[in-house]
Amino acid sequence: MISSKLSRAYRFSARMPKLIAAGLVLVLSGCTVNPIYHTTGVVLSSYSESEATPYVMQMTDTKMACALGEGIDPLLYSFSRVVDAPDTTGSLLMLLAGNCMEYRAWDAELDYLRHDYSGNVPAAKDAREVSKRLYAQTAARRYESFRRAMAAYDFDPAAEPMECPFLFTDQDEITFLAGLLTGMQAIVNDANSGAMAGVPRNIAPQAERAAQCVDNEKWGGLPNAVRALVWLLLPDTRPALSPDPWVVLENSADLGVKAGFRTSHALQIVAAETFGRPDVLADAIADFAAAEEGFEVLEDYVLLDEVARTVVTFSSDKHWTKNYGHRTPTRFFGKMSPKRDTSNIETMSLDGLL
Repeated sequence: MISSKLSRAYRFSARMPKLIAAGLVLVLSGCTVNPIYHTTGVVLSSYSESEATPYVMQMTDTKMACALGEGIDPLLYSFSRVVDAPDTTGSLLMLLAGNCMEYRAWDAELDYLRHDYSGNVPAAKDAREVSKRLYAQTAARRYESFRRAMAAYDFDPAAEPMECPFLFTDQDEITFLAGLLTGMQAIVNDANSGAMAGVPRNIAPQAERAAQCVDNEKWGGLPNAVRALVWLLLPDTRPALSPDPWVVLENSADLGVKAGFRTSHALQIVAAETFGRPDVLADAIADFAAAEEGFEVLEDYVLLDEVARTVVTFSSDKHWTKNYGHRTPTRFFGKMSPKRDTSNIETMSLDGLL
């Protein structure tokens, strides 16, 4: 009996250093992770995903939405120091913040074109440099948005073989898809900056594969539009017997109109600009303007259509500023020249007045 008690006492004393160490870990962790911060982080992440994101998706004011991304992202994502990183909402916030930076880059590019049109070379060169720097910041933000979207669904876009992520809700699907699109935009923006942001080009074929994880018709042709853009960027990624990328983009634009948000249409116009197809550009802008009449936007994704409208308007403004020195007059949206269309104007007969 005595020897048994001595044995238990010996084992207890042997465990003491480990118990003390474990206690110290708990105490220290309690000091570094404030329980209020932890709770606040969990509540904020949950609220942002369940309430704020659907609300923002229904907004019509693209400038206010992008300001939200710039203002809230540092606060929300700072909670990744005390809880799991809120990558789902974080990817959308960084997407919006990227839009803000792109709007500034657009203004600088229009300044460049306006100065170039009027022959003011120093001002044109300065504006051009400003736009390149802003495009670099846009690319960096959009690459971060892509990275967060992939992390949000534990998806490794480089894995072989590829396994599609579990996307349980429509919000999951559109967040994942928006992440892929944003990654492609990051590559285009980086090209506009002169590769200052260093966005890795290998995310393009990864996005092309991952786009097949989302239903094409349900999401207005956007998955196939992303794939077609990659085929234009990297022709080697185009599968054998696949249709011409420009045909795919045209079909995707039509599906976008039917789905109620014209994001695919905007992507078609970006592709036409990027790859030098003025014929496609003119037709796509005209089609977008024509679709305004009778178009019913999908209530849950109004913001997507409004962002698409800003992209198309900028493309039109760029054409008009380059060729005429000013932005598109409102009544000429959809046209590529200021020539008046007189084909439908009735001529008043003066015979009866004489």
